[in-house]
Amino acid sequence: MSRTDEVTVRKSTRADLLSVYRIERAVFSDPWPYDAFERMLSKPAFLVAERNSAVVGYVVADVTPNFGRDIGHIKDIAVRPDEQGRGIGGRLLRTALSRLRMQNASIVKLEVRESNERARSLYRSHGFETIRQVARYYHDGEDAIVMVLDLEAWQSG
Repeated sequence: MSRTDEVTVRKSTRADLLSVYRIERAVFSDPWPYDAFERMLSKPAFLVAERNSAVVGYVVADVTPNFGRDIGHIKDIAVRPDEQGRGIGGRLLRTALSRLRMQNASIVKLEVRESNERARSLYRSHGFETIRQVARYYHDGEDAIVMVLDLEAWQSG
């Protein structure tokens, strides 16, 4: 892989939103609306992965105060279909987790479709554990799997 083909991860900007939205629509059957991404621009871990000046993936995450044990939340993560399987999702996830830890999150949670075994495998490989299932979480009636990660243990391990 040449140097120009390397992927970089950086904070998202308004200029990235159309690319992010296009990836969202290509990857998910129930995509977020464009304005949802606009509202997330200020979040500490709205990051994009970029290759050759093109956005190839993104992650959106934030932190909620919780009496000294703040909770990070991975809200959305996706990689352009033609770039999947190259480690970009894992890199975005690790970078987001580091940013959430810098924002004093102690744990991180996320929801994932029960049928999305590829994503569930990625999350498990980074230490996430399933804590419960939420019936009919998605608009099409599919259940969500709620997974959590102890960020303090992840950081030290």
